[in-house]
Amino acid sequence: MTERLATELYVKAHIRQCFAKGLTAIVAHKGDDWGGAILVKLNLLGPGCRLLNQTRDADGEIAWLPVQAGTLLSEHEADDYIAKAVNRDPDLWVVEIEDRSGTNPFPGKIL
Repeated sequence: MTERLATELYVKAHIRQCFAKGLTAIVAHKGDDWGGAILVKLNLLGPGCRLLNQTRDADGEIAWLPVQAGTLLSEHEADDYIAKAVNRDPDLWVVEIEDRSGTNPFPGKIL
């Protein structure tokens, strides 16, 4: 069994890495400090947004599942999805990152 870092520390560390790369990143919704899952909103600043849900792969490692097969969503569609997700799971962390390349700064493969 691997030890896990508290979600709050994990998110804060990766937001700092975004800042170091010159990217804007915010916590749009603060979830459970210790065990909340993460939803990443990648705002491509024009063409739309991509959403990634944190999950685990078959080996138990962090992975990311694209919402709607990774298709671009409008800002409104992304925000509606996020509102419903937070309503279902108030422990969920939502991190929004503005990056024209749409690169996920969190480690883990995209499924």
